[in-house]
Amino acid sequence: MDEISPAAAPDLSPAAPAPTPAIRLRGLVKRFSADVVAVDNVDLDVFDGEFLTLLGPSGSGKTTVLRMIAGFELPTSGTIELAGKDVTRTPPYNRDVNTVFQDYALFPHMSVRDNVAYGLRVKKVSRTEAIARAQEALDSVRLGGYGDRRPSQLSGGQRQRVALARALVNRPKVLLLDEPLGALDLKLRQQMQIELKQLQREVGITFVFVTHDQEEALTMSDRIAVFNGGKIVQLGTPADVYEQPGTPFVAGFVGTSNLLEGEAADLVLGRKGVWTVRPEKIRLEAPHTAVAHDERAAIGTVVDVEYLGPLTRVVIDLQVGGRLTALQQNVRATSADAEALRGQDVQLSWRQDAEYQISE
Repeated sequence: MDEISPAAAPDLSPAAPAPTPAIRLRGLVKRFSADVVAVDNVDLDVFDGEFLTLLGPSGSGKTTVLRMIAGFELPTSGTIELAGKDVTRTPPYNRDVNTVFQDYALFPHMSVRDNVAYGLRVKKVSRTEAIARAQEALDSVRLGGYGDRRPSQLSGGQRQRVALARALVNRPKVLLLDEPLGALDLKLRQQMQIELKQLQREVGITFVFVTHDQEEALTMSDRIAVFNGGKIVQLGTPADVYEQPGTPFVAGFVGTSNLLEGEAADLVLGRKGVWTVRPEKIRLEAPHTAVAHDERAAIGTVVDVEYLGPLTRVVIDLQVGGRLTALQQNVRATSADAEALRGQDVQLSWRQDAEYQISE
């Protein structure tokens, strides 16, 4: 019998155990009454060091899940584990998590440094150590020189960073953020999105972030859990959720919904089922323009035009039925050019690999 060479020998060593999630939710249910089920049998693992966003409309259950992880709400049934430890009935102050809220909740009569150090002082940490750790936390959010100021002397973005520093000073394993950027204006919110993601990478703490803002979720997250009706309806990377929506709800909530179904799908695509094509994948041309062999084409009438500065959003009713929205970059077009499209017949063209089937 031929000997098996060491190189060809099978590896019989046991596989390394999967790492323990930072958060594990199993069968999580929250009922506020017999008729009101806020969270309906949610299972979720959050990885250590991950930036996970809970995304959904108001009333979808995302904030209730966050509050149960924090311990502010008790589940009706199910379990919550932090780093492998069951904390389902553990009070909030004994969980290794901190929460940042939208309203910051800073003490106006205290300095920024004392605001950040407050939680440490409550835990009987010496004043010297508390001040040193507060300064370290302020440095981490790039507010090292602001310790002596009062919250009223700071901008909205700076106050938000103070709230983050106050949460980080306790060195939690998990940071929970409940729509923390919701009160900021658009430009500042976009700036804080970049800063917050950069901060999360630097400190390496697991972030669980709640928002109803789809762009915010796509910008910041490692993964997104999309909520609807108390359930997670899709969980995946931003690219997965956007490019391959699992349901018509996800296709419509995360970005602009472009659905082709029924007879329209059959006539345009030659296939039945429910399909989505994202607006930025579609280009507008003159009717009956030749297209490549790997492209689709459909003719329709422009029924609405929205000039958005860098982009124009165009809504088209197809001749075969159905309605699609296209986004066009305004490389040369002006607002007058955009408005001139209204009422015109156009051809919509897109690559076949831009089509994604949602259901049969």
